Amino acid sequence: MRWITYMHILFTLGDLQRSVNGIFRLGLSSAHLGTTLNHHPAIDIALFVQYDALMDTSAKRLARTIGDRVKSERKKHDWTLDHLSELSGVSRRMLINVEQGTANPSVSILLKLSDALGLGLPALVEPPEAAHSKITRAGEGAALWTGTNGGRGVLVAGTDAPDVVELWDWTLAPGERLESEPHAAGTRELLHLLKGSVTIEVDGEVHELKAGDAISFDGDTAHAYANTRKTIAAFSLCVYEPGVGSAHKSENTHGK
Repeated sequence: MRWITYMHILFTLGDLQRSVNGIFRLGLSSAHLGTTLNHHPAIDIALFVQYDALMDTSAKRLARTIGDRVKSERKKHDWTLDHLSELSGVSRRMLINVEQGTANPSVSILLKLSDALGLGLPALVEPPEAAHSKITRAGEGAALWTGTNGGRGVLVAGTDAPDVVELWDWTLAPGERLESEPHAAGTRELLHLLKGSVTIEVDGEVHELKAGDAISFDGDTAHAYANTRKTIAAFSLCVYEPGVGSAHKSENTHGK
């Protein structure tokens, strides 16, 4: 490793980091890479500066995409910011920041907006595209959640409203926990654990899963995902949310 040059390392990182999910998808951390490159601390620093820049660029691009879509759909309905705020339960200030691409909204806020607009979350995070099929290449998913220790929730595929299906690629680093508010009525979730161990809590019930295990549960009640172990947990998550936007259809012609 001591013979690898600065330029080669940046090229390698760029090759791996096609989007925000690269290093964590490989299960590498700063500590692991720092140990490997202990003879060249300057290279280690340069690598992570470049990584941070790529992360920042990808996050900004995603924020702009979401903001443009929210604004476009709001104007298509001829709604004011106040009306969308009332329908979604998202504050006017947050809506302004989202539309300007300067906010980092939580998954909960994005779900509220997508439901109010009748889109579904997958359609909200990518530009409109008329096609019978869509491929999401490795590393190109929308990273909508980032944990304090490096975990990620990446939306990799989905269907259009009204009956929305979302496919997620999740990693939870040791010690990370994600608590989710109840989703819309009728929402179901299916989880398949690919690596490590994870604890799933559903309406007060606790389920311990090991690699290879799967679970299905109601997503319209309070639930949480946690990694209490010392190794990374990786799982695929499928979320089915029926009738997206149906609760607001009768309100579309009022209160503009």
